[in-house]
Amino acid sequence: MIKIEKLNKVYENGYEALKSVDLEVPKGALMSLLGPSGCGKSTILNIVAGLLDPTKGDIKFDGESVINKHPKDRDIGMVFQNYALYPHMSVLENVIFPLTVGSNKIKKQEAVKIAQKYIDLTDISDIKDKKPKALSGGQQQRVAIARALVQNPKILLLDEPLSNLDARLRIKIREEIRSIVKKLGVTTVFVTHDQEEALSISDYIALMDKGIIQQVDIPQNLYLNPSNLFVAKFIGTPIINTYKASFDGNSLITKDFSIKLSELENSRFREEFKSGEDYTLAIRPEHLKISEGGIPVEVISIEMIGRYMIVHFDLDNEKSRLLVDSNILINEGDRINLSIDYPSIYIFDKDDRRVY
Repeated sequence: MIKIEKLNKVYENGYEALKSVDLEVPKGALMSLLGPSGCGKSTILNIVAGLLDPTKGDIKFDGESVINKHPKDRDIGMVFQNYALYPHMSVLENVIFPLTVGSNKIKKQEAVKIAQKYIDLTDISDIKDKKPKALSGGQQQRVAIARALVQNPKILLLDEPLSNLDARLRIKIREEIRSIVKKLGVTTVFVTHDQEEALSISDYIALMDKGIIQQVDIPQNLYLNPSNLFVAKFIGTPIINTYKASFDGNSLITKDFSIKLSELENSRFREEFKSGEDYTLAIRPEHLKISEGGIPVEVISIEMIGRYMIVHFDLDNEKSRLLVDSNILINEGDRINLSIDYPSIYIFDKDDRRVY
């Protein structure tokens, strides 16, 4: 298990990259650090790896602090964004290299035997005599993973490992990464800015923004139960629709529509709504439906994404989106009416905390 306690990082220029971060990664779990560029996810990974010193805080592996340990003594494997393969070495030589250097080096014959296990596991046996320049991006990624695993580390760290691959190959390799790490039972931290990647590969996701962890949860809960407005906006494709509303004592009122409290499930209220206060209504595109009555809007554009179409329109002076089946006949310029699936909406207060 990895336990991060009150981790803080302030650079020499005064920039605070991490703000008292607490995080636990259960033994054998695959945890993704997800968030926009500059949110602090790679900073956490580099501190865990020992490549960067924290300003404050502690990191423990199975209860033992590693803050003062050299990277080579932390029992980790790491896969970088650029793979960092040795160009003059073959695939086999790259994979066995960690076993043949340092104080724990072993004889080459034994190293080859161990390396072959991970070469087979990552399905690169047929290219083991080739040099990196002769390999595709996906093959280089498999070599980097095999090399990281060859020392049987307690912890595997992956820093944006799929960002240099094309879309189809990313899907294939991320499935392989999950299969490999779960088969080996190695505790894994995976850094990415791609929500689809994190949602598909992870046991848990820590979603970050501005050096703070906004929510740690299983992928399904991040989507279904966002704790604040940032989480609701970041998770989900197409992006969630948001509208400013005020509460008059009975209803939440926007410029173009209103929602009565009686239309909501009272059991989900986290606090009383306050008359005169401003709130943000958030409605996912799949929770708007085309109906006979309801809110009238004009279709601005249609985006085909396969089984579904994204219908773009303006509502309450906000660019909005509706998700519909591709077999529905609808055109730009059409006037349609929308109904809201009220139990599925989210409501946030003026501080962006979720209240419903």
